[in-house]
Amino acid sequence: MKVLVTGGAGYIGSILVPKLLVDGHEVTVLDNLLYGQNSLLECCNNRKFSFARGDARDERIVKDLVSNADAILPLACMTGAPLCDRDPVAARTVNHDAVKMIATLAGRQQFIIFPNTNSGYGIGGSGMHCTEDSPLNPVSLYGRLKVEVEKFLLDRGGCVVFRFATVFGASPRMRLDLLVNDFTYRAVSDRFVVLFEPHFKRNYLHVRDAAGAFAHALQNFEKMKGQPYNVGLSEANLSKWELCEVIRKHVPEFQFMVSEVGKDPDQRNYIVSNARIEATGFRTTVGLDDGIQELLKAFRIIRRNQFSNV
Repeated sequence: MKVLVTGGAGYIGSILVPKLLVDGHEVTVLDNLLYGQNSLLECCNNRKFSFARGDARDERIVKDLVSNADAILPLACMTGAPLCDRDPVAARTVNHDAVKMIATLAGRQQFIIFPNTNSGYGIGGSGMHCTEDSPLNPVSLYGRLKVEVEKFLLDRGGCVVFRFATVFGASPRMRLDLLVNDFTYRAVSDRFVVLFEPHFKRNYLHVRDAAGAFAHALQNFEKMKGQPYNVGLSEANLSKWELCEVIRKHVPEFQFMVSEVGKDPDQRNYIVSNARIEATGFRTTVGLDDGIQELLKAFRIIRRNQFSNV
């Protein structure tokens, strides 16, 4: 299958693209390399890999690439609430307008697999799992734009939408501003973290399982199309305090405390059910403990906080 991945040199794409090549797909990546990354160099010796340097908002470039693809994975994104709040115009044009343009250019026979975020649930009901039928109540511009695009794509038809949990783990295009990555880095470098709203819960997902979800959908598109799917670790609906307790099992010197003054700008608080995608045969492969162990190895290499989207 010919697969187009926009933003394919990013945090998830840098894991996903090599996996798709191993699976035998022809993969074209469109990326503007905003962060100066060279995370796909290992793919350059593969004849089924091609790279276009450019912006996913540029219709002249996108039109030709879309026309040659069987499947389109629009990963190009201004990712995270802080980044979107800092530049709302770029957030809307990249996260919303560019994806709608791609979907409009694509034919009905072409697969579209879109990565949303389960941050769209905002603040869930106490003790209640958010399912794909739960109301969406995003609390940030980032979440609102993702929810708007999801609705557009599902109304269009011929799409699979993933509502990803908070992703973590090591990637060639590393990010330290994601919660598990951030807290684990602080445990190693600072030995402490101050928590705001420590009881706020969310779900987590290893970056390799995020990539695996795309591969799973390509193989099972006909039976999965037309629906959104929560994707996360079903055993990891954890509060920030509980996450810190898990990290301290691996870094015993790690201390964490609660601040009674101020609040977390990210007010998400929910627990999630991943039963729908699990019913299709998808299973996560990397648990939270294994992912933290992986990060501890990575942080022996990464010594400066140079990898983030903020």
